[in-house]
Amino acid sequence: MRILVTGGCGFIGSAVVRLAIANGHHVVNVDALTYAACPANVAEVERAFGYRFEHADVRDRPALDRIFERWQPDAVMHLAAESHVDRSIDGPAAFVTTNVLGTFCLLEAARNYWEAKGRPPAFRFHHVSTDEVYGSLGPEGAFSEDTPYAPRSPYSASKAGSDHLVSAWHETYGLPTLISNCSNNYGPFQFPEKLIPVVILNALAGAPIPVYGKGENVRDWLYVEDHARALLHVLQQGQAGRSYNIGGNSCVRNIDLVRAICSVLDRRRPAAAPYAQAIRFVTDRPGHDLRYAVDQTRIRTELGWQPSIALDEGLERTVAWYLENEDWWRALQDREGVGRRLGAMR
Repeated sequence: MRILVTGGCGFIGSAVVRLAIANGHHVVNVDALTYAACPANVAEVERAFGYRFEHADVRDRPALDRIFERWQPDAVMHLAAESHVDRSIDGPAAFVTTNVLGTFCLLEAARNYWEAKGRPPAFRFHHVSTDEVYGSLGPEGAFSEDTPYAPRSPYSASKAGSDHLVSAWHETYGLPTLISNCSNNYGPFQFPEKLIPVVILNALAGAPIPVYGKGENVRDWLYVEDHARALLHVLQQGQAGRSYNIGGNSCVRNIDLVRAICSVLDRRRPAAAPYAQAIRFVTDRPGHDLRYAVDQTRIRTELGWQPSIALDEGLERTVAWYLENEDWWRALQDREGVGRRLGAMR
């Protein structure tokens, strides 16, 4: 397949690009190269046969039309998005314009291309979203694809809006769309503003390790390479108009996750004192969702997919990667917002 991937220099997008190329697909990587993008994430495939890069913003409709016309993709995988909840609290406008307006522009460019090609039934528009659109769970239960949307942050609201646009373009225009809603991702190449890299890098620097509130918020953790495998699986086997929840079957409290990372670091890079001694509880994020968990019955029973990397193994791999790739993360330390608290204002 020739796949147009948006956001392919980001964390999840680059994992998709690397896997798609490894599986023999041709990839056109469309990325605006904003603060969280890193071309080094795809350095291993940039000279590969079938890889092409287009520097463009998904909000730029004329650029998108040109890219569709030039490369004639068989499918779109839309991963370009503003994604950090804390940043969305401080600056929601970028989330609305990129995640909502950008998705609209991409949908219209894809629809125009698809209709001009005679509406080929095999074409797919796969929109990659988040479980945060469902809101916050209590102590029991899990989100299914039929759970009503109830976003509680500017980020999740913008992703909910983009999900609704994708669904509407399928129902109104017949565009063959797919939506996937994933749980928290982690693994190599994650930008150092998210929880797991923050814990690793603060620990290595001898800095306090911040944990919001009491650390009791629960997340389901999905190893990014498992997620990339699931996304290509959905693209190739999913039913048009359908949505699929993707999780890691690894629900854990934030404080327990942080302690587990510290334990891995104690073994791999021992310090004078256990790293967990640096944990500090800090003022909670406004509107912090208590718990996420996803029901993966649909993707398991309909498509035969399930995660393969358990959390313990994934954390070992992730810590090892950051220890072995210091040049990668040090090059990002001066980017805006890295190393400081965001989203603290009410």
